[in-house]
Amino acid sequence: MAKTSHMVPMRDGVRLATDVYRPAGEEKPLPVILMRTPYSKEGGQALAQVVCRRGYALVAQDMRGRFQSEGSDAVVFHNDAWATPHRDGHDTLRWIIAQPWCNGRIGTMGGSALGIVQNLMAPDAPDQLIAQYVSVAFSNMYTQAVYQGGVFRKSLLENWLRSNRFDPKNLETFRSHYKYDAFWKQLNPEEHAEGVNVAAVFHGGWYDIFLQGTINSFVALQRRGGPRARGNCRLVIGPWAHGNFKGLTYPPNARETPVAVDRFRFFRYWLKGVDNGVPKDKAVHYYVMGDPEQPDAPGNVWRAADRWPPPFEPLRGYFHANGKLEMTAPTAPDADLTYRYDPLDPVPTLGGQNLNIPKGPMDQRPVESRPDVLVFTSPVLKEPVEVTGPIRARLYVSSDCPDTDFTVKLCDVYPDGRSMLLTDGILRARFREGFDREVFLEPNRVYELEVDLWSTSLVFNRGHRIRVSVSSSNAPRFEPNPNNGQPHMGMGNPRVANNRLYVSARYPSHIVLPRYTGPKGW
Repeated sequence: MAKTSHMVPMRDGVRLATDVYRPAGEEKPLPVILMRTPYSKEGGQALAQVVCRRGYALVAQDMRGRFQSEGSDAVVFHNDAWATPHRDGHDTLRWIIAQPWCNGRIGTMGGSALGIVQNLMAPDAPDQLIAQYVSVAFSNMYTQAVYQGGVFRKSLLENWLRSNRFDPKNLETFRSHYKYDAFWKQLNPEEHAEGVNVAAVFHGGWYDIFLQGTINSFVALQRRGGPRARGNCRLVIGPWAHGNFKGLTYPPNARETPVAVDRFRFFRYWLKGVDNGVPKDKAVHYYVMGDPEQPDAPGNVWRAADRWPPPFEPLRGYFHANGKLEMTAPTAPDADLTYRYDPLDPVPTLGGQNLNIPKGPMDQRPVESRPDVLVFTSPVLKEPVEVTGPIRARLYVSSDCPDTDFTVKLCDVYPDGRSMLLTDGILRARFREGFDREVFLEPNRVYELEVDLWSTSLVFNRGHRIRVSVSSSNAPRFEPNPNNGQPHMGMGNPRVANNRLYVSARYPSHIVLPRYTGPKGW
């Protein structure tokens, strides 16, 4: 393997440190795989061994302002966004295309930040960008990375920026743009799917911090992408997080990505023209989770599908004043439950789609016993129930504050009582009509809200129960709402909110579960 190093000029004259790896002794032009990273291009050396053995050249580059590259890293990812003065990804592609060792066919690969820059690079890219393998990356920075449900993802952003020594201007900028505005539109490649002409694999996990970005990227390009993207994208989701997790251990097959979405099999077809059956592969491969501690439990299998989501029917679980989760709506004309949410004493985070705090399917019982958490539990299931697809909760609420948050968690309750988290969501009430506008609450007026819990795939086994909990905080996963109308804690004096959830015939708060209706296969 031969290595050369370069300082590649961008359109504004800033130079990015770039390493090129080629198979030793190879003189003819080759297809190229590009990896751009904020974590040091030196990490590309091990990958280069794998790539070069397979007959590709690898280009590894430090992003702007990182390690050996010039410029500033503030604002991170903004220098790759589609409508900004800098298009570092595009400039790098054009430099590669002009090199004699490139045969004009380029792929990209990488996960997390390395996947994000791929998503941002794809719209309106040069035609020589043929294929991408994108792992665990957002498709909309505002809704999936920084302000999920309009609420600042405190632990994710603050810890990631600090631990990687990014310019403090990054955090200042993200916190100042608390609404979805023109700044965030530039960091939302979902809006520009029609300009993406790249075949891609999107790889993610049910407990990953960017799960919905993985799904949305696939759906957007598969349906609305350019000719090479539309119908040629693939989605694979396993029972994984952004790193290792404890709580449940899934069977060995959970670690086996289906052969149909092997990255080099995908690249061999698109970058080398090898007729290996890739166009005939199913578009979607996902792991149906189940009780991993019960050997004969349904689920814990990989399933293939033609599209996402697979077929389902809405299963509505209604919240009742007695704490029950029932498939029938409440009949009481007036029924509600109240709790006090104190932003100085928020519900502590226990697992979920986190990065640098404990993550995954953790037992929620320690927080379910708090007085500011409302818990609704189904009867013991007599038959398995599979839930696969997007999950939403429809809440009817009121508050005595101008703004507050509402959180919803979905859990699988085991026979021994453990309440294992599947997924959760949050919504800042002021953004109930859209993240680009603020509409504050009138005291004690009833509002209808929809909380997005993203997606999952799991079989609730017989003998288990389904549980939903509703509250107003989940910290430090999300920054607590000060309830005073300010966008962040520390701005003005926080208030205690008296929040009310309605569970009546007129206001039937409930969760909508996607009950799978396709062939079971388990």
